[in-house]
Amino acid sequence: MPTARMRPLNQLDASALRGLRGVLTDIDDTLTHQGAIEPAALEALQRLHRAGLPVIAITGRPAGWSEAFALAWPVAAIVAENGAVMLRRDGATLRREFTQDDAKRAANMQRLQQCAATVIAEVPGTSLARDSAGRLTDIAIDHSEFAHLDAGQIESVLGVMRRHGLRASVSSIHVNGWIGRHDKASGARWAVEHALGWPFDPAQWLYVGDSSNDEAMFALLPLSVAVANIERFVTQMKVLPAYVTPSPRGRGFAEVADRVLAAQALA
Repeated sequence: MPTARMRPLNQLDASALRGLRGVLTDIDDTLTHQGAIEPAALEALQRLHRAGLPVIAITGRPAGWSEAFALAWPVAAIVAENGAVMLRRDGATLRREFTQDDAKRAANMQRLQQCAATVIAEVPGTSLARDSAGRLTDIAIDHSEFAHLDAGQIESVLGVMRRHGLRASVSSIHVNGWIGRHDKASGARWAVEHALGWPFDPAQWLYVGDSSNDEAMFALLPLSVAVANIERFVTQMKVLPAYVTPSPRGRGFAEVADRVLAAQALA
């Protein structure tokens, strides 16, 4: 368990927020509840957009699942599959970009499918996430969305993935495994530099997340906030965010947006 402690959001000084260029955020259980965006979170995204503060969402969810949100939500981009795929609007259409070329993705998918079959054969009670048909660069095992795995089962899944040479992380709902050096942190840099055309300075961005697969972002950005439902993961994490909201999920994200927008108004 990390020795650093998360401070309440009300201790985040407004002066630290006045130089922000935008907000980076997880999706599942940060903006959403049971797969749907919470009204408070959608309204917060709209307010940030109107204020000229771009939002980039970074998720372990698949590209196929994320496409509708990339078109409907007021976000500059969605980086899906833990940094592997970027989705962004190009007029009325959606542009899909990858960190790996077609041949590399095809070769990797063979290895990923072999690993998934081994997980299901070796770890009783495991199943692929229901959104697996939309995945282009990774695999996901359901642990809390439609199935339930205990801590021991999750560790066993991670062990199989790592034995197969995969990178692996645990989100609030899935255990994700992929091949490549990308992660949420590299995905954030990629999106800022290519979707917005700006140099990426971690000090100019704030990140909001909710689980252990957000640790790379919590480590990268000095301004990092968790929504209150992170509590279930705290004992499993090595890196915690600097601050935590009073409320969970989308309402917590809205509390972050409130604080950011209030600070910008004072600038």
